[in-house]
Amino acid sequence: MDGPFSALTLAHVFNLPQALKRLVIGRAMRSEELGETLLPKRLALPIFASDPLSSVAYATQEILLVLTVGGTAFLYLTPWVAAGVVALMAVVVMSYRQVVHAYPSGGGSYEVVSRNLGANSGLVVAASLLVDYVMTVAVSVASGVDNIISALPSLADHRVELAVAFVVLLAAMNLRGVRESGKAFAAPTYLFIGGMLLMVVTGLVKALFGDTPVAASASYGILPVDGKDTLAGLGLLMLGLRAFASGCTALTGVEAISNGVPAFRAPKSRNAAATMAVMGTTAVVMFVGITALALMSKVHIADDACTLTGFAGDCHTAPQQTVIAQLAAAIFGGDRSFLFYFIQAVTALVLILAANTAFNGFPLLASILAEHRYLPRQMHTRGDRLAFSNGIIALAVVAGGLLWLYEADVTSLIHLYILGVFTSFTLSQIGMVKHWNRVLRTETEPGVRGPAQRARVINAFGAVTTALVLVIVLLTKFTQGAWLAVVAAVVLWVMMRGIRRHYDRVAEELAVDDPEADSVRPSQVHGIVLVSKLHKPTLRALGYAEAFRPDSLEALTVAVEREATGELERQWGELDVRVPLKVLDSPYREITKPVVAYVREYRRTSPRDAVAVFIPEYVVGRWWEHLLHNQSALWLKSRLLFTPGVMVISVPWQLTSSSKAHHPSRRAPGAVRRGEPATRSEYERLPAPGNA
Repeated sequence: MDGPFSALTLAHVFNLPQALKRLVIGRAMRSEELGETLLPKRLALPIFASDPLSSVAYATQEILLVLTVGGTAFLYLTPWVAAGVVALMAVVVMSYRQVVHAYPSGGGSYEVVSRNLGANSGLVVAASLLVDYVMTVAVSVASGVDNIISALPSLADHRVELAVAFVVLLAAMNLRGVRESGKAFAAPTYLFIGGMLLMVVTGLVKALFGDTPVAASASYGILPVDGKDTLAGLGLLMLGLRAFASGCTALTGVEAISNGVPAFRAPKSRNAAATMAVMGTTAVVMFVGITALALMSKVHIADDACTLTGFAGDCHTAPQQTVIAQLAAAIFGGDRSFLFYFIQAVTALVLILAANTAFNGFPLLASILAEHRYLPRQMHTRGDRLAFSNGIIALAVVAGGLLWLYEADVTSLIHLYILGVFTSFTLSQIGMVKHWNRVLRTETEPGVRGPAQRARVINAFGAVTTALVLVIVLLTKFTQGAWLAVVAAVVLWVMMRGIRRHYDRVAEELAVDDPEADSVRPSQVHGIVLVSKLHKPTLRALGYAEAFRPDSLEALTVAVEREATGELERQWGELDVRVPLKVLDSPYREITKPVVAYVREYRRTSPRDAVAVFIPEYVVGRWWEHLLHNQSALWLKSRLLFTPGVMVISVPWQLTSSSKAHHPSRRAPGAVRRGEPATRSEYERLPAPGNA
């Protein structure tokens, strides 16, 4: 042991990351400023509704990709599939407006199901939503990158890097706080809505006056998979159901507003319900318009570009333009026009920002789960900007990993999508039906019963509809990759149950049963000061130990090198230190094992005594200085803390490189009490152990 025990004090070492942190997320906010982060409706819409609003950019495309599996012959099903998606959107929005009014505390589907169907069902919803939020980030960012590549094909080789970089940027923005991210994301969301409505209106007006837009892919033919261009009966039904299930991606994120009600300004429920109505109406108008224009302009798109006859370029490497890109080019005069680039820019931007819905929903839900002891308590902690920072970081890490694993490919990721959200839709609507049944059993006022009965009908219809869609999604997507989402949700469910059991066991173990027995004092306290050599940190530790007034006190060293131990014993006698020095033999040059064995043997022979172990430690100010000092204290602490009746007390010595180092030229009165090192004369004036 060539120096005192050194402990890692990372919080005081890395000043550069602290400066970068302030630069990225801004100044820390006081808890009292939480009210200043509440959102008006104009900011809540882009924060909580950007996902369902932006999903219209790829929902139509997903329907077409499925229907063109059989060639162009089945595109006539598109209006019927789109009508089903619109009807479902209306049902889900109306149903969740009931949730917002009935459960304004922000638990959303999780709270509804937990209260009405039980904790286990609530965890099913929570696990499903957590998986779906991760997929929202991955799919939204990947789709946004696709739109960027449609405008700038040269970036195709950097797809994954772009996607991961956008996730990091989103996480950084959200770490700045909900209101800050809302201000940053509001303009792109409203520009996207304006751009889509401009494109839809312009295209429909052109068609009305006989100038119907024609997509660049209109002349392409599509080779049916396996040469099958005719389907009937069950095959046709399954194709339609698959297209419907893919189109239902337009509904992802609808529930986020119900989870985020506490973030709204008062009256919270009314503002949240109004925002949801605006979101649903806007999303339906854009989705219907884009789908109609895609059919009018004869957009042809396929999973495999090589099935497109007449496709320009190498079908193996050249990316296809998205449906939005083809429509913008057809309506605004080609893919070099200003409005084409504007549409592509705002679409890509809002698709990437759509992940912000998950960056708000995931941390909020994780916080509630942590409060209920189903996730680590750190998830309930607000960061410097009053955002749930740990949840934001966890979401970014998992979503970034998925994008890297699936190479940011929307088609591969989409199969993992929407299963979780329809699980939560279905169970929450069933829970709401049970909620209204309970209300109707207890309420007699006509003014209350009437609205409750109407709400029950809406939720019952929503439960039946979303359950049917859930079955369709399972049937059509399970073997294509959705099983991974199911497995992930099951693993999360099991993990959350395990975390809750752990917290329950700890709470039960720590509960006070008998105050007198649980607060019994030890017979004596035996102090041990660990010593490597005799210098200022050792004297400080001895002084601190004596100030604690233990019943007995000794210094303890391990004889790793005989010469160094002999020199220590000589200096000990020369300084005439009152505390006796105990030397432990260590033939195998170990430090930790002899100390731990000595302490445990003392506890075995005196089980009613407590042992206080004082460890002098360096505190350094530069990261590389940790590499120059051994970390024996860390190992000793980790072993001693598992020994009952043993307390480990660190006695820090701040080196000059430490930001808190304090070495005045003259010692002021009371310096020893403040922790400054004792000189020899001051040490000699300290009272002997047990005599103070």
